[in-house]
Amino acid sequence: MITASYKKHILNFKQPSGTSRGVLKTKETWFLILNSEERKGIGECGLFRGLSVDDTLDYEDKLKWLCKNINNDFDYLLGELIEYPSIQFGLEMALKSLESSSLFDLFPSAFTQSNASININGLIWMGNEVFMKQQIEDKIKAGFNCIKMKIGAIDFQTETYLLKSIRNDFSSKDIELRVDANGAFTPSEALEKLKILSEFDLHSIEQPIKQGQIEAMSDLCSKTPLPIALDEELIGVFGVTKKQELLQTINPQYIILKPSLIGGFKGSDAWIEMAERQNIGWWITSALESNIGLNAIAQYTFLKQSSLPQGLGTGSLFTNNFDSPLQVLNGALYYNNKKQWHINL
Repeated sequence: MITASYKKHILNFKQPSGTSRGVLKTKETWFLILNSEERKGIGECGLFRGLSVDDTLDYEDKLKWLCKNINNDFDYLLGELIEYPSIQFGLEMALKSLESSSLFDLFPSAFTQSNASININGLIWMGNEVFMKQQIEDKIKAGFNCIKMKIGAIDFQTETYLLKSIRNDFSSKDIELRVDANGAFTPSEALEKLKILSEFDLHSIEQPIKQGQIEAMSDLCSKTPLPIALDEELIGVFGVTKKQELLQTINPQYIILKPSLIGGFKGSDAWIEMAERQNIGWWITSALESNIGLNAIAQYTFLKQSSLPQGLGTGSLFTNNFDSPLQVLNGALYYNNKKQWHINL
């Protein structure tokens, strides 16, 4: 018999972090805590207000329902939670944790044994030119050879100037550059802007136009001089048929998987399987979870053995994160077994 409870936690940013959707100062997250006679399990329901499809008024009610029904069949619970992907993920994580010999060793591997690492991109947050340039220099000094820059919040000319300044010093062989527009371009201007961006030998651009404009995105992907990666476009697409239709219609060059936003490990597996059938590339990204959620995503990601740098944050953005063995060294994420977890849930 399993008993379940949940707890809300507000993560505070060390400094406000800018995206094209606005500036983030805090990040709400929820923890699902399971107990059996002998073990405990913890899962993170990484709700992302303003982005998650499950950003609803009854979110906490759904968590209460899950806690009451926790001993029901797993597939039944996942089915009932289909429109709450972050809770699906929290449930998967908590059950993996409960089954594990160690609370946080969900997918034992060379990564969790501190014998292997995951290449990741360094993330450049939006801000003024000086702030963004400083971040770029810091990431390069820290050994990152893949940098992802958020664009769309300051003027386009300044953003292209920053990209040009990187390329003046570093070729695409030295530094892989990705940009993330978070849907900032209009369909009418997008192709022209992609042509300008393609001059900087970029790896890809994430979500150039807002999600939900399927025909416009399909047209853009067929004409683009720069590989396009779907990100927000995958959010709120439920069921195998709808997912297949989306990929077949748009036919992007890449998709980006955020387990908290697309239904956890099972949801990610489904997208990966479909993408690979269509020769669409993919990588996995965290979505501002605490180190508890990031740990689960990292361990899952390592098993996938992708050759691309992944978008896994470091947990260093927050003042009140949980101390964990995760650390970044020379542009890669490591699990340092000599470091201990410190949580207060």
